[in-house]
Amino acid sequence: MPRSCIGRVAIVTGASRGIGQAIACRLAAEGARVALLGRPADTRDTRLAGSLEQTVEMLRAVSEAPPLVVTTDIADPSLDKAGIVRRVAGEFEAAPDVLVNVAAAPREFGGGKPPIPFAETPREWFQRSVDVNVWAAWDLAKQVVPGMRERGAGWILTISSIQAEPRPVPPARGGAGALGGACLYGGTKAFLDRIATGAAQELYADNIAVNNLSPTGPVRTPLSSTVVGDLPDDAWEPMETMVEAALALCTGDPRKLTSRIAYSLPLLAELERPVYSLDGGSLFEGWQPDADDPRKRMTGYLAGH
Repeated sequence: MPRSCIGRVAIVTGASRGIGQAIACRLAAEGARVALLGRPADTRDTRLAGSLEQTVEMLRAVSEAPPLVVTTDIADPSLDKAGIVRRVAGEFEAAPDVLVNVAAAPREFGGGKPPIPFAETPREWFQRSVDVNVWAAWDLAKQVVPGMRERGAGWILTISSIQAEPRPVPPARGGAGALGGACLYGGTKAFLDRIATGAAQELYADNIAVNNLSPTGPVRTPLSSTVVGDLPDDAWEPMETMVEAALALCTGDPRKLTSRIAYSLPLLAELERPVYSLDGGSLFEGWQPDADDPRKRMTGYLAGH
């Protein structure tokens, strides 16, 4: 199959594990030059599997073009993100035209204990979540816009969450659930959703797409496997479908596919888009447009949402 990202330069935050790692791998497989942003070991939870070094090895397996590793903590509001963008442009001899914001602040779910509730959340945690989830994504997007304008097109994608949706009253299933009300995490994701549609409006004339994407259901990652809890197999969304939806939003016509607050499986169904493996080399069995609606496969999760 032809590769869809030849000539593209991408920045992916949160690239050391999970969804960020997988999206970076697929972008590289599709021909993009990829800059991997992740925190140094002394500022991230090293108990969780995944590292930038592991991501580099994954990219080497799918592409001959070496990635650029940028070890930095985007939680620092004083971080020179313009300098990072200049470094990426210098390394790849082209300004970044794809930005994928995946990095998120610690969700403060209590390390397996009951989560800290709304009424007990300290300002320090609130500020950290806003700095990482909202300001870091906003500031980095600001820095890539000039280069995208020069290149004549651009794609800004931020990973959001179902937790951004308003909660029903009274709560479904008789309580707030294992994750509580997710006020802090969900609140920042809702903030990002509103930013995306406003920025898409402002940047439409520049041929720059701005979209947010959430998994339809939980995707198995080192973090989600520890905080979501035990779920039946049909409750988990494959990483491949989430990544395919992300790729669609990073390569689609910015005049047509922008200002979306999208969910992965409905987006794939709308676009009638085939789903490929993370290396882009083969179709991912059972999740194709000519099969039954893939959302039906997640009955164990979607029945309660």
